Amino acid sequence: MIPRIAALWMLPLAIAGAEIVRDDAQLRHALTELKPGSIVRIAPGNYRPGLSARDVRGTAQKPVLIEALDPEHPPVFEGGNEAWHLTDVSHFTLRGLVCRKQKNNGINIDDGGSFETPSEHVTLDQLHIEDTGPNGNFDAIKCSGVEHLKITRCRISGWGGQAIDFVGCHHADISDCEIKGKPGFSQHTGPQFKGGCSDVWMHHCRLTNVGQRPIQIGGSTGLDYFRPKDAPYEARAIRVEDNLIIGGDCAVAITGADRSSFSHNTIVRPDKWILRILQETREPRFVRCGDNTFSNNLIIFERSKVATIANIGPDTRAESFTFSGNHWFAADAPAQSRPDLPALETEAVHGVDPDLDGPVHAPRKNLTAGARPKVTLPLRR
Repeated sequence: MIPRIAALWMLPLAIAGAEIVRDDAQLRHALTELKPGSIVRIAPGNYRPGLSARDVRGTAQKPVLIEALDPEHPPVFEGGNEAWHLTDVSHFTLRGLVCRKQKNNGINIDDGGSFETPSEHVTLDQLHIEDTGPNGNFDAIKCSGVEHLKITRCRISGWGGQAIDFVGCHHADISDCEIKGKPGFSQHTGPQFKGGCSDVWMHHCRLTNVGQRPIQIGGSTGLDYFRPKDAPYEARAIRVEDNLIIGGDCAVAITGADRSSFSHNTIVRPDKWILRILQETREPRFVRCGDNTFSNNLIIFERSKVATIANIGPDTRAESFTFSGNHWFAADAPAQSRPDLPALETEAVHGVDPDLDGPVHAPRKNLTAGARPKVTLPLRR
């Protein structure tokens, strides 16, 4: 016979409106009972992955929250194909969870293929997602058809396809995240915004050795997956600002995108190029990659690695890009710092040592008035 105190400990608890769960059975039952205003707090421990929520519609006044009971000892979801899958949810937050060693995706959020009813007002906060894949098109965070999405204070390391993959997502904010590549993982891109994405702001993130395309504004998407279906671009109105990008083949690939910007970022020693301007979706309705801005960035590179600053593919309008206010420094050959760009650059600084105190600290002294990049480096651990 189980003592009364032990029996009470084994039951989920409701404290101040929150349900506290301590094992797999309790957690899975709690997920079947979600409704507007539900709060589920998960006790420390190891839990089976493959959790899902579908058609759970919180409201602005009564959002749904699933979070770690103890942020210092978060629950761990290890193995399986996916850790969590959210479909057609709204006003829904996951916070403080660890997802590890999923074969397919760590976190998957979508609209269930019903383009008219997207998931919306979803927040991913303080998640730690690692060792996804390791090879192939498998993502740490995959989002398809999500509106008003916020990803903040997340840590991602080791994945197959994309660290964060947006397909047809709009009105999103990614901030204060740390994304690290790991040996043995294919890591095609870091964050990627494609399939009709618009109005996305990525800022104050730190990316280290993130693979072939650390940040990709745009991409290549099958026509059936665009949201909206008639979008004439892969990505529009994407802002990438105040991030630190260390290593990788390049800092950013701008691919089939227009009216987007890459500004106020710090780029440290990429392996092949600084940026790529590409067009991979060529059906007649699509605009060619152009009318984008690359401005006020601090770029530290080595000419022994980076012979070509901008890798430009066919069928783009690279000449329509705006380049201004960037600070270029070839650390191994300062006299060769001036870049060869597809359009005239204004107010640039070339060959002046930015006086970094190590590769991940902000510059310590002013350089040229009016041309100083605004650099705010995040997540100094």
